Amino acid sequence: MFGAVLAGVYAYRKQRIAEGDAHRADATQFAERYSTAADQLGHEGPAVRLAGVYAMARLADDWVEQRQVCVDVLCAYLRMPYECNPESDQYTKGEREVRQTIIQVIRDHLRESREEFSWSTCALDFTRATFDGGDFSGCRFRGSVSFADADFVGDLISFDEAGFLDGAVTFHGARFGAGTVSFNDAQFQGGTVSFDEARFSGSALSFCGALLGPGGITFRHASFSGGTLALDEARFSGGTVGFDYAQFGNATVTFTRARLEDGSLAFRRVRFTGGTLSFDHGRFTGGAVALDDAEFTGGTVSFYAARFDGGNVTFDYGQFTDSTVTFHHGRFNGGTVSLGHARFIGGMVSFVRAQVNGGRVAFDDAQFSGANVRWGRLRPPEGGTR
Repeated sequence: MFGAVLAGVYAYRKQRIAEGDAHRADATQFAERYSTAADQLGHEGPAVRLAGVYAMARLADDWVEQRQVCVDVLCAYLRMPYECNPESDQYTKGEREVRQTIIQVIRDHLRESREEFSWSTCALDFTRATFDGGDFSGCRFRGSVSFADADFVGDLISFDEAGFLDGAVTFHGARFGAGTVSFNDAQFQGGTVSFDEARFSGSALSFCGALLGPGGITFRHASFSGGTLALDEARFSGGTVGFDYAQFGNATVTFTRARLEDGSLAFRRVRFTGGTLSFDHGRFTGGAVALDDAEFTGGTVSFYAARFDGGNVTFDYGQFTDSTVTFHHGRFNGGTVSLGHARFIGGMVSFVRAQVNGGRVAFDDAQFSGANVRWGRLRPPEGGTR
């Protein structure tokens, strides 16, 4: 009996030793593959660098223990200095293809179809990287992702149908040129996405059809010079979208047919110079839209044919100079629209053909100096409230 026990112990120890030897052999093989892939990524020839991208990606799939390290290497490559102008002395032929391949490889590993080899929980650091276009459509972001201080210089970078489900994604301080950045039909269902202090110069930024659930998207202190920001047909269902202290110069911001069911949309202390802010055909059933203490110089704020069934829309203490604020064909069935203590200097405020069936439209202590006010079916407020 005792001999059988000793035999069992011996067999067990032999198995453990064999497993240890196999593990060490695997680790050695992985290390050799890592060195080879890293050398290829640093090669002068773009074809060799492309081979290095795929080799490092395959290693990340196989080497689970060091997957994050392999992903870090690919992200670090994108953070290296990059010249996208073919006329520049610093331009490197074939470099754009290598970078686009890295983005494609990362994208493919962030999609649900790659569940077995998913990188969605990995940290992705693209800080100060330059993106000459790129496709992150359909990705699922569950870890921390940084695009902080990145430059977006290509014609199009897409996050269409992406899912921001957990963790934090930041574009803090990023610079966006005249191209298009698209988040159409994306889902924001957790965590945070920050565009704080980002700069948009003639950019087309689109969140059309996006679902904005729990979590938050912030544009604090962001600046928009020309260009467009579209959240058309977006659905707000919890969470917060904030533009506090942002500046808009001749930009067009649209929420056409957007639906605010819950959560908040905040433009507190923003500054609009020219341009358009539009909620045309929007539907408000809950939540809050706050433009308190905002400053509008020129331009238009439009709620054409918007429907108010609940929630609160406030312009309290806002200042409008030579601006147009219109609720043409609006329907007020519930909720509150408040312009309390707002100041209108020149310009126009219009409620032509608006229907007031319920709710509250308030002008408590609002001031009108040289503004053309068209009440339509609304009676001029007595005591500041209608």
